[in-house]
Amino acid sequence: MRLRSIACVALAAVVAGSSLPAGAQGPIRIGASLSLTGTYAKLGKNQHEGYQLCIKELNAKGGLLGRKLDLVVYDDQSMPPTAVRLYEKLITEDKVDAVMGPYSSPVSEAAANVTEKYKKVMVMPLAATTSIFKKGRKYAFMVISPAEGYLEGLVDMASKRGLKTIAIVNEDTLFSKAAAAGAVDLAKKKGLQVVFTEAYPKGNTDFAALLTKVKASNADVLAAATYFDDAIALTRQMKELAVNPKMYGVTVGGDLPEFYDTLKQNAEYIYGATQWEHTLPYPGNQEFFDTYKKEFGHEPSYHSTAGYAGCLIYAEGVRRAGSLDADKVREITGRSHYEAIAQDAVATILNDLATVGGAPLSLTAYWGTGSSDWFRDEARIRDLTEGWARACALAGCSWGGGETQTIIGIIEPSAINLSMRS
Repeated sequence: MRLRSIACVALAAVVAGSSLPAGAQGPIRIGASLSLTGTYAKLGKNQHEGYQLCIKELNAKGGLLGRKLDLVVYDDQSMPPTAVRLYEKLITEDKVDAVMGPYSSPVSEAAANVTEKYKKVMVMPLAATTSIFKKGRKYAFMVISPAEGYLEGLVDMASKRGLKTIAIVNEDTLFSKAAAAGAVDLAKKKGLQVVFTEAYPKGNTDFAALLTKVKASNADVLAAATYFDDAIALTRQMKELAVNPKMYGVTVGGDLPEFYDTLKQNAEYIYGATQWEHTLPYPGNQEFFDTYKKEFGHEPSYHSTAGYAGCLIYAEGVRRAGSLDADKVREITGRSHYEAIAQDAVATILNDLATVGGAPLSLTAYWGTGSSDWFRDEARIRDLTEGWARACALAGCSWGGGETQTIIGIIEPSAINLSMRS
């Protein structure tokens, strides 16, 4: 079974400010459209709260470049065309200094066309589909791990438990299609027979016909590439139609407390995916959890945490650059920084495993970039690789450099996704 930990360090920036003194320029205005209503509202609101907490804490520490921060948010109603219109408005009419990403891959994909046109760096905390970052875009940066791997844990456990067949269903949108395609590939690699696949429209509420087909397939495993609303509806209707696979897992939704609150005992024994948990022993993790819960009256989800982290990534980029100039911030991390990143990541992961009693035999690093120019910089790649090798030598872990895989489009300029095999 694979345990994932993501050490993310990325850059983001905005157009340059004027030459006025910092105090005379007014606040730095950061704009975003978010899914505050519509299909993705539950998750978009959590991301919004992550942004809000980040801005509040940054302002409490003096803001950025000596200026306070203001967050300007519009509701895109979970609709990509609406997000396109709103990012145009934010940039051309509201004249915001910076932008942050919307919720979901479908909405982020649409919005990225606008921010690229105006050369606005946009950190996308909850866009997980790698195709977004393989189109030559230079100003779009990814934070979380790829959609294609969301169902990996479910497939891996099913294989190890001797299950033989799998049915895969998904919402017919960008993220869910990528997650389903990834599950098909993973299942084949693990020796599971894919006996049924089908997509359903966004916003669908009646799954009777689909689930009748799933039941007829007699699949051992049902993997569903979902968001929150459809995960709830699917699960509820599975119970009503007596669809009982030996294993059932969803991508988005199953990690939220509201999933269990809504479904009660029907939520038992369902597998879900998450990018973060507050029980992990990372420095500051519990403090963030407590602060967020006090601020908003409920626990954060990984969507909340991703929003918060994406905002901090932007802020760190601006702080290091000492400027709001997009290209300056993109390039601020020099090659000398990569080895430190690798060493810090290895030390953190080994410490975490020691804390929970684990013992890694090997570490495989995955990294990539939102900029094909950066990815082609062989000197930077070599520097990062050598940093990993030296860090592992110091820490006593093995470094399978020859087995390293690269995934274009994860984060620029330096993101490390560790996979630890026990």
